[in-house]
Amino acid sequence: MPKDRRLPLIYAIILLDVIVGAAIGPSMPEFVRGLPQPQLWLSVGTGLFLGVQLFSAPVLGRLSDGYGRRPILIVAAVGTLLANILLLPVRAAYLFANRLSDGLTNGMYATVRSAITDISPREQLFKNLGIEGAIISLGFVLGPMAAGVLLTVLAVPPGRQAQYIVGMVVVLAAVNVVLSLLLRETHEQRNGVRGAELRAELSRALNVFTLWTRLAAKDTPRRGLRTIVLMQVALTLSTGYYFYFVAFASLGPLHLDARQLAYYFMFFGSLSIGINYVFYTYFADRINQQQAIFWLALVGAPVLAGYGFVGTSVVRLVILTVLDCLTLSLIQGLLEGLLAQRTTDEDRGEIFGLNQALQGLASFATTLVFGGLSVLDLRLPFLWFALCLAAVAWQARRGLRTSVPPGAA
Repeated sequence: MPKDRRLPLIYAIILLDVIVGAAIGPSMPEFVRGLPQPQLWLSVGTGLFLGVQLFSAPVLGRLSDGYGRRPILIVAAVGTLLANILLLPVRAAYLFANRLSDGLTNGMYATVRSAITDISPREQLFKNLGIEGAIISLGFVLGPMAAGVLLTVLAVPPGRQAQYIVGMVVVLAAVNVVLSLLLRETHEQRNGVRGAELRAELSRALNVFTLWTRLAAKDTPRRGLRTIVLMQVALTLSTGYYFYFVAFASLGPLHLDARQLAYYFMFFGSLSIGINYVFYTYFADRINQQQAIFWLALVGAPVLAGYGFVGTSVVRLVILTVLDCLTLSLIQGLLEGLLAQRTTDEDRGEIFGLNQALQGLASFATTLVFGGLSVLDLRLPFLWFALCLAAVAWQARRGLRTSVPPGAA
């Protein structure tokens, strides 16, 4: 496959992976509905999924630097397939097993971003990583859409909805294995990873306290890696609401069922894909990214707080969703572009892996926080998310170095 055609295939792999995860989302409350405090158990499942990425992401990133991006993407696709097969019996125990096993290979997104950066000219880096964000948003449209169409066309009764959705995503996950096998390698400078190096990498990855030290060792004052990663950590703390929203919308005042959740995510995703595409195609390279991050986070913080006060009003929910897509949803791509500019061919996978691991740590921490707050009041987690997004604005205000000197990236 010609080099310039690998990017669409990478996007297709991302899209299908997100579709699989997004389609499962609306059915997850069914796995824990009979348990006491079901919202807390959903948080436990999310915590397992995110927690294992603390060590899987750096290891996969290091392996992708040594052996290439393609083998890691294949392993991740196979892992996702096996993890979703575990969901075929709709039982809480199998949900937790799925979250644990799927989290082990979900470190693929460090590899995906490395692969995109490998084949992207510098002048197209923000655009290509921004399109990745738009592709993820599209997956959030098509996943619930596929689930909603399946449940509607087949008139699936509520008690069987989860089983039908899981069957569908198993098939889609199998297709993604095939797509991963078709991808040609993007990383040409491979030198392998010795067994001792891998064991040392795994040992370091299991010690989460070394993550920041390892990133600092890769950083220089002019590179500014730690500043960007700190902002991404704060952003990740705030985007924990992605994981919490299903529990809030289904168990809170809105009382949305799986079909209604599917329709909502279709709306959210379609709006987000359009806004992301326009922003990253026509504006992201022409603006001051630091100022954009500051203003988007500053305006987005009260939007996040507002989700907790929608009550039973679908109109309020729609208004806040539109504002969300215009603010918070645009920040991640800007930060990824800034980080990608500061990587090299030799350490790109490792840096993205460390970054994803730190984000995984933040996701795990925010899961513990919103899980505990939700027991007190289902609205309280959104105040936490808003405060975390305000921290992104504060860090951006302090001054993010956006210039990349020649040779530093």
